[in-house]
Amino acid sequence: MLNASDEMVLVTPVWNDSARLRSFGMELAGVLAASKWRIRWVIADDGSESDERAKLVALLADFSQLFPEVSLHFAERHRGKGSIVREGWALVPDAGWYAFIDADGSVEARDSLVLMDQARASGMTVLGVRKRTATTRVAMSAWRWLAHRGYRLLVRVMLGLRCEDPQCGFKIVRGDDYRRVVGCLAENGFAFDSELLLQLARAGCRWREIPVSWVSKKCGKLRPLRDAWGMIAALWRLR
Repeated sequence: MLNASDEMVLVTPVWNDSARLRSFGMELAGVLAASKWRIRWVIADDGSESDERAKLVALLADFSQLFPEVSLHFAERHRGKGSIVREGWALVPDAGWYAFIDADGSVEARDSLVLMDQARASGMTVLGVRKRTATTRVAMSAWRWLAHRGYRLLVRVMLGLRCEDPQCGFKIVRGDDYRRVVGCLAENGFAFDSELLLQLARAGCRWREIPVSWVSKKCGKLRPLRDAWGMIAALWRLR
């Protein structure tokens, strides 16, 4: 008999993101339907406007035709990616696995199955990393590439954290690992990923890093120039 320890809670955080989620969500629903995992997919809304929430309800009806185990969770107000991901994960406090995947489709839905299989085979937390290989492709602007490399360097220098790609938008965390660190997590914004990895490392948890395809999408929420100082300040707090 299946129990909560066999279950994965997959959160897709959204904030006024119905347009981007429409096409990617259908693709992801089809991929999840083909998975052998027991998955609860939560579309977690981080305080979107009322018309956006209505659009998500309509999208839910479409997605559920392909993958019935999908639900909506609405936050009371906008607080940030880290906050809404933790809210979604908290819906099943004893799940075997926790994961999130960004709504923009930069990480291809089919890569989620690859990482899920790697997690199950290894029994370890698995991180997607944006890296070109014989089977993966990465497409981003020169400016985005510089920002990515610069942030990775800052994470290594300021936190001593060695990770190929702390900010990639797809991660699968072993449930027991997450429960060891959840009480230490406080970052509500984009630095949530780095804080999560830092606390996992401090707790002695290990992970595997798996290359995934990543293609930059328009209308992303992260603005390097606007958000850089806030993320640097967050790294200083974590330090």
